[in-house]
Amino acid sequence: MSRHAPLTLAAVAALAALASAAPVRADEPAKPAVRFRAVAIELEVGAEGLAAYQVELVVRSGDASIVGVEGGTAAGFTAPPYYDPAALHAGRIVLAAFNTKVSLRPGRHRVAVVHLRETGPAPSYAVEVVAAAAADGARVKVRAVLVDVKGVKP
Repeated sequence: MSRHAPLTLAAVAALAALASAAPVRADEPAKPAVRFRAVAIELEVGAEGLAAYQVELVVRSGDASIVGVEGGTAAGFTAPPYYDPAALHAGRIVLAAFNTKVSLRPGRHRVAVVHLRETGPAPSYAVEVVAAAAADGARVKVRAVLVDVKGVKP
């Protein structure tokens, strides 16, 4: 075997790989890049305290799907909230959690983190409180806020 044989074999292999690749057409638009993002759901709790909540997160516009849910950092709400797993990969999910032993005090508390898969222009989201209650079952007013895990409001 000549000393140029390995170089020739490598060149032939490279040409074969290029020939088998699908041709790229200049007039075809490029597929948008896929991004993953985590948004936190934070609840602003009033003077009554909070023991249970139910919130709905909706993708209002854009191409996004929900790919995961985890608990928050608030005492008593670190476990993932309850949700229907069939809602994953859809544009809407309802999350719910309760803890009658630990009530959240007045202030802002992170109760869940939702992981999203996005493509194309930045999607917009909405979160709404469906129900909230104190430890005795009395309805309470809370406000839900979405916060990018990096600290930027989505």
